[in-house]
Amino acid sequence: MAGPGAYPGVRDGDADPALVHLGDVFGERFGGPPSHLSRAPGRVNLIGEHTDYNDLPVLPMALQREVKVAYRGRDDEVVRVANVSGEFAPVEFRVGPGIERSAPGHWGNYVKAPFDELARRFGIRKGLDGVVTSDLPVASGLSSSSALVNAVGIALTQVSGLALGPLELADIMAEAERYTGTRGGGMDQAVSMAADSGHATRIDFAPLRMRSIAIPSEWRIVVADTGVRAEKSGRAQEAYNARRRECEEALAHVVANVGLERSGGSDMTYPAMLDTLGFDGALAAGEAALDGKLLRRFRHVVTEARRVDQAEVALSTGDAEGFGALMIGSHDSLRDDYGVSSPELDALVACAREGGAAGARLTGAGFGGCIVALAVSDTVAGVLDAIRTGYDPGPVAGPTAGQAFVAVPSRGASVRPW
Repeated sequence: MAGPGAYPGVRDGDADPALVHLGDVFGERFGGPPSHLSRAPGRVNLIGEHTDYNDLPVLPMALQREVKVAYRGRDDEVVRVANVSGEFAPVEFRVGPGIERSAPGHWGNYVKAPFDELARRFGIRKGLDGVVTSDLPVASGLSSSSALVNAVGIALTQVSGLALGPLELADIMAEAERYTGTRGGGMDQAVSMAADSGHATRIDFAPLRMRSIAIPSEWRIVVADTGVRAEKSGRAQEAYNARRRECEEALAHVVANVGLERSGGSDMTYPAMLDTLGFDGALAAGEAALDGKLLRRFRHVVTEARRVDQAEVALSTGDAEGFGALMIGSHDSLRDDYGVSSPELDALVACAREGGAAGARLTGAGFGGCIVALAVSDTVAGVLDAIRTGYDPGPVAGPTAGQAFVAVPSRGASVRPW
């Protein structure tokens, strides 16, 4: 068995304790050092929630927290992947299309997803040995699952010799993640794969396009955890998938009611509808065609898309107050029209605002997880203190309740020799 620090990291003399430990775990489990290290960051979505799977824009940024995979290719079809966290049991399977899923919610499905997708698309058959580590909180709305899919995906492309650009691979990984049963959009994979350091990213879909927007140097993006897990592959999956079905149903009713099916057919999308009717026309058409839950879902999606456009302008001009007001509007809409907030999320948003944040909102799918708040250099300490002292998590929250950090807009995924 290798001794401590025998495989210290990606460069001679690397002193990163996490990489030292990662190399040690790999050596103890598989013998010898890994050949490569892949990494993919989590993300925090600044605004544009539940819009990506409706092909409408989003405005996230990649985080400094990330998933890393130390790995070494194999000459056969076997895949063996362990995790440095004792919470996650090792997974082992063979490469090929139609890989048998693990139980719903099992972390191994996020490892299997890229292998299954790339085997179907490109006929890959090479396996690998890997060890995963992460400093992203699990099921927190910060895209730890998509970061894992991306980190495994880029490792697999390197092992298999696939030459895929970041946007192409991000699109493929978005499709791959649906293997887990969640009908998500493509935001998480795209920003995790291709973000620019120091920037937020405006992402549009069908086709996938990305535009980087610098975050003003005095802005501080605060992320705070409710301590309530929001597992899209677990308890929250059906509620998440239901929102997507409701959006599709609402759109179909509106399209039929205004006669757009004659010009756009049943494949009319939200962007095409908005291009045809305009924002006010779309809201009016929704009011005429819908009521109850479907109207609320439709109204959120349309108004949230407009908020993304307005937030992009506020970000580009450094208007923190304007951006913050849009975040507040987003949270209100997610709570009242989309029904994905929670008492813990609402309480944490209130704490951030009372501490001086220009705005705050839930981030990610909702149902728990994290909030994001906008402060500036002069107010960030007050926001963090208000969260630390004012948040009462309640009985269902776990040990991460009230933990907060200042997010650093970071670069997208990469792979390099160990």
